[in-house]
Amino acid sequence: MPIYAYRCCRCSAEFEELVLSASRAAEVDCPACDSGEVERRPAVFGIAGGSRSAVVAGGACAPAVGGG
Repeated sequence: MPIYAYRCCRCSAEFEELVLSASRAAEVDCPACDSGEVERRPAVFGIAGGSRSAVVAGGACAPAVGGG
């Protein structure tokens, strides 16, 4: 069972979720704000020589409007 890393597009929270099937990976909500606007991120253990800062850089979320 894969563990996916996610980042919330609304509140920028980062979290991991145990996902039982690939089809459920698209149905994950943020545990901090309950938003369904999350992006799946590469897991830290899946990047050879990577660091947490490498995972945080970039992303598919649109820039937040209003800074909040």
